[in-house]
Amino acid sequence: LDLSPKRQNVGGRPVPKATKGGHMPKNKTIFVCSSCGYESAKWLGKCPACNEWNTFYEEKVVATSSVSASGSQNRVKVAPRKLKEVEGIETARTSTGIGELDRVLGGGLVKGSLVLVGGEPGIGKSTLILQLCDKVKGEGKVLYVSGEESAEQVKIRADRLNINNDDLMFLGETNIDSIQEAIVSINPKLVIIDSIQTMYSEEISSAAGTVSQVREITSRIMRMCKDNGITTIIIGHVTKDGNIAGPRVLEHMVDTVLYIEGERYFSYRILRSVKNRFGSTNEVGMFEMKNEGMVEITNPSSILISDREDNPAGSVIVASMEGTRPLLVELQALTTPSVYGIPKRTANGIDYNRLAVLIAVIEKRAGIPLGTHDVYLNVVSGIRISEPAIDLGIILSCVSSFKNISIPQNVVAIGEVGLTGEVRAVNMIEKRIKEAEKLGFKKCIIPESNKKLLKDEFKLDIIGVRNINEAIKGLQLK
Repeated sequence: LDLSPKRQNVGGRPVPKATKGGHMPKNKTIFVCSSCGYESAKWLGKCPACNEWNTFYEEKVVATSSVSASGSQNRVKVAPRKLKEVEGIETARTSTGIGELDRVLGGGLVKGSLVLVGGEPGIGKSTLILQLCDKVKGEGKVLYVSGEESAEQVKIRADRLNINNDDLMFLGETNIDSIQEAIVSINPKLVIIDSIQTMYSEEISSAAGTVSQVREITSRIMRMCKDNGITTIIIGHVTKDGNIAGPRVLEHMVDTVLYIEGERYFSYRILRSVKNRFGSTNEVGMFEMKNEGMVEITNPSSILISDREDNPAGSVIVASMEGTRPLLVELQALTTPSVYGIPKRTANGIDYNRLAVLIAVIEKRAGIPLGTHDVYLNVVSGIRISEPAIDLGIILSCVSSFKNISIPQNVVAIGEVGLTGEVRAVNMIEKRIKEAEKLGFKKCIIPESNKKLLKDEFKLDIIGVRNINEAIKGLQLK
């Protein structure tokens, strides 16, 4: 009697043939966090890695057999080399034809690089990238792959944006195998993937947009663009927290990560780099959303303060730095007696906690009783500022509104404020002053320590202050 595994029956069913080594491949189920990619053998209500709730979903994993594992014995062994013996190559860049985008990228697109562009729905991601496809006319073929829109829908937007590139090709596909075949046959210079969450691979059983699918698709696209020297831009959705949907490893795999920021009900957009292997992450680009698409703003300061005609109390101009670019922005504060026992504080465009700290400094160091008043602060034009150099402007605008005394229109306030009320020095002060001088301002209030180190001569009147009381007194807000 032959009792070998290939002939033995159990309950009338043939036993599957065992793999080499006596192990049979089998499927197992794991649970993966859609927020951070943490894996667990069972479902969890709260992820222990990122502390998010209800983010685990079930996923089937096919175990790798020992036969395929034995193939690793045939790998080519690579010996390490001394880094100084490696010949360096000059990074080849291609201009996008959009100055603000080139600024953020560090001079243009690097050949064979992988760029991730994220932003909220309707913020202008696809519009900006489609405009880029037209600007690189004559540089080679461009393949636009969309998993969300049909060719007719993209054509309607292209006509609205006056896109006229004969080398622009469209592919409506979500299967990564079909996309790779099209890329090999066309051999484009630039590939657009819109969006990464809609693509899927048949090798993975989970649905498109899951952590495993996004990670696998990005890995395959990265290998393809690096091996063939194809520049690739992938568009990604964002979560409710503003982060790229999918695992954080997605941002680590790509070369550059760009975010498009802006309020939905404002026309201004900020393109910000949070990762760039070929340039600085401090630069930002500014655009305005119009009917003809995303229009560059080459002089943001003049746009952000253009509507400032009258001079109400509580309004002041501050100089903020976004990378190496100075921006003059208007702050508006409103203080009113609180109707309820607990005063209300509202901050739009700055950190709420920072406003609360500065209000406490005003009460303690300047003796102004804002504890019984509601305080509302707004950064005009819907942009968000996080640097501390606008602290002095926040304090002056709140005091101006409380005293109902207007700050002169030709004044710019610059300075970080400490808890003891001192006005601390800020970086790149000369660039800020030059921007204010260029736009016609006559007076600039800066920290005294910065004034002592100024080297250039300026036409406007520079006032150095050591604490908030000197700044308040200098503007006659007492």
